[in-house]
Amino acid sequence: MTEITPVDIQDDLVALARDFAANEIRPVAAHYDEVEETPWDPFYKAAEIGLTCYDLPEHLGGGGIMDLTTAARIHEELVFGDAAIGNFIGSASFFAGTVIALGDEAQQERWVRPLTGPKPKLGALATTEPEAGSDASSITTYAEKVDGGYKLNGSKTWISNAGVASFYIVFATVAPGTRSKGITAFIVEDGDEGFTVGNKLHKLGQRAIPTHEIFFKDVFLPEDRRIGAEGMGFKGLMRKFDESRVVLAAGEVGMARAAFEYAVEYATERKAFGAPIHVNQAVSFRLADVKMKMDQARLMVRHAALLADTGQDFATEAAMAKLAASEAAWFSAWACCQTLGGYSYSREYPAEKWLRDAKLEELWEGTSDIMRLIISRSLFPRV
Repeated sequence: MTEITPVDIQDDLVALARDFAANEIRPVAAHYDEVEETPWDPFYKAAEIGLTCYDLPEHLGGGGIMDLTTAARIHEELVFGDAAIGNFIGSASFFAGTVIALGDEAQQERWVRPLTGPKPKLGALATTEPEAGSDASSITTYAEKVDGGYKLNGSKTWISNAGVASFYIVFATVAPGTRSKGITAFIVEDGDEGFTVGNKLHKLGQRAIPTHEIFFKDVFLPEDRRIGAEGMGFKGLMRKFDESRVVLAAGEVGMARAAFEYAVEYATERKAFGAPIHVNQAVSFRLADVKMKMDQARLMVRHAALLADTGQDFATEAAMAKLAASEAAWFSAWACCQTLGGYSYSREYPAEKWLRDAKLEELWEGTSDIMRLIISRSLFPRV
């Protein structure tokens, strides 16, 4: 069970994030998408006011706001400013959560504290492999037990923050062929001998988040680089997935809101046949559907967050929130493009970027098909 932040403090933090998104994120979003560069300037500005580590433990230098309810509200505002920059600013908890859940005090001090302060370092979570995406239990990156530690070999792909991160949580098997039973978490540090970062992967959307393949060739990891016991990595990963899906879903509501508000404003000002285009039911009904899907998704996010914060099982609800919110974000971006008509096809308008950015939300942290699989499994006894 996690103590939920008082509503008045939540409101203050949300207002801070909303103001930052409007003044520091939205004005530079198109630039970073165009040049595909890491958004260091808004990141460090966010760090100066605590928005990069508010959800890390206070005793490790963070803000101590540990409940998912507050994190969801804040992340919605950051991603309302821009998906890539908002997700980049909020990336610390994706790495730190596993260290906090599985690591001892010394490991938390070593690898979580550097993520705080005005010039924080970055972490990355390395799970996906060329042949192991949605089926995380089929990981083949191998950590072989050797004298004094482990020798790591293998590769990962689609790793966000790769190339700019100082620390990587790498999920590898210590017992090939045993699927989830052998999955164990390790820390690899930038500069470790045998660890290399491949070329940047150029993406459809959310281009400001650096994404690379990474490779391990006989990387020696001392015993203290293992996070948690052997075989505990998969359990820690699944718990982190549940938490991150709630936060990502909140961001997806923010994406939906951004496209929705822009489309409503455009439909109010744009005239055709002598009247604002919103008088046409094809336009107004479409935006009514966006409003419904968006608000439904937000309620599902808040519900899943509350279950998590009160110590209840929330895996199914996290999947439901992620599915509903990602599809709401895509539908809202599509509806915005339809409302703008031909202008949506121009890169001078933000609609096409929202559409590109939204597609990723239906794919990462578990595809929509995987979310439906998780939900359906909760309906029937396992056979």
